[in-house]
Amino acid sequence: MSKQFSELNIDESLLKSLADLQISIPTEVQQKTIPSILHQTEDLVVLSKTGTGKTAAYGLPLLHLLRLRTSEMQVLILAPTRELAQQIHEQLIAFAQYSDLLHMVCLTGGTPVKPQVEALKQAPALIVATPGRLLDLVKREAIDLSRITHLVLDEADEMLSALKTEMDSILKILPKTRRTFLFTATLPGSLKQIVQNSMSPDVLQINSEMSTLGHQGIEHHYVVVEPIEKLEVLLHFLNSRAGERGIIFCKTKAAVNKLAKKLAINKFSSGAIHGSLTQGIRDRILGQFREGHIDILVATDLAARGIDVKAVSFVVNYHLPDTCEAYVHRSGRTARAGAEGLSFTVLQQDEVVEVAKFKNELGITFHQVPKADPQSLEENNALLWAKKVFKTKPNREVSSELKSKIQTVFHHLTKEELIDKVLAYELKQAKTEHTSTEPTKKQ
Repeated sequence: MSKQFSELNIDESLLKSLADLQISIPTEVQQKTIPSILHQTEDLVVLSKTGTGKTAAYGLPLLHLLRLRTSEMQVLILAPTRELAQQIHEQLIAFAQYSDLLHMVCLTGGTPVKPQVEALKQAPALIVATPGRLLDLVKREAIDLSRITHLVLDEADEMLSALKTEMDSILKILPKTRRTFLFTATLPGSLKQIVQNSMSPDVLQINSEMSTLGHQGIEHHYVVVEPIEKLEVLLHFLNSRAGERGIIFCKTKAAVNKLAKKLAINKFSSGAIHGSLTQGIRDRILGQFREGHIDILVATDLAARGIDVKAVSFVVNYHLPDTCEAYVHRSGRTARAGAEGLSFTVLQQDEVVEVAKFKNELGITFHQVPKADPQSLEENNALLWAKKVFKTKPNREVSSELKSKIQTVFHHLTKEELIDKVLAYELKQAKTEHTSTEPTKKQ
């Protein structure tokens, strides 16, 4: 039987906030982690996939402890991206809405540094930061990390892969006497080294919902295509999931921009994010995605971190990730908060061997699905063409005389007859273009 938050002995003010947020039953990671942080003194390594409530798992007990000993504690929470850091900060503010004495700040790049310097002068009890901005403030002598008593590394595997130099620098500065809580979806060898070198010898490990990704509401499908078919097969898949929200992952910023342009040309409701965009643009696009104004987000791995949208029903690996850790994090964008989801990978034949590696290391069951047959692709292309026509704005510069002549050509046709003829013409044109672009076979 599931416990209630009231059974975990956290402060009444926090329970009141949770009631306002309509949260009463803790997730598995919260049930296992909260008592360990509250009632024990050891460091923690917590393995739990994204979307299982990790922020509350460490945030609630730390806020409880801060209320008891504000003057003796200072908490530092590190996150790999601005979006995730801001999301953590917002959640903690919501949890602490009835704890007026707790001063918390969020330190991230992409925002003015001066207000952050001023906020640090008020000696915050809790700091959420990205590694780069934190080190910048250390160099400016705007922050003193010698008072940190509790350190949280959120999505530590991602930080280690993308920000190892910054993480190493911060860990060297922090007091050795701190308690460290490391939260991660995977535990690669490089992260185990961090555990060994930077955490106490009696560190506790908590495993939550880590049996296999295949048993966590995510189905893993892949389709094998020729390079020339890749975009066409993707567009067919997206049309089959019309009205649903999804994230498409590409390896590079250039690939994100190129694919986003293709989706826009084909009138898909989409947006793109990557590290080279300004914070304002990223915030605007993420806001549109969260609020349902756009259905599809095209993103690089790092830019998509911190996206916590419950209604993401699928993710697409348009380019295969380099590591098992990256695959876990991509898949974790869907099937959040107990929902079901699909991880769909578009592969070329020489990449199929990589699926076996992911299967063996992660314990995932992959299902190969057949690619759409030529007729289905042709029909899908016709549908995309129709959407383009429908969404094309009328050309107001066309003369009334020309319009009258064209109307005369079509005037005897019914609407159905006109559609039949225009569609037949488009299909014939598409087949001609396809034939002309096919590579010629060697004799």
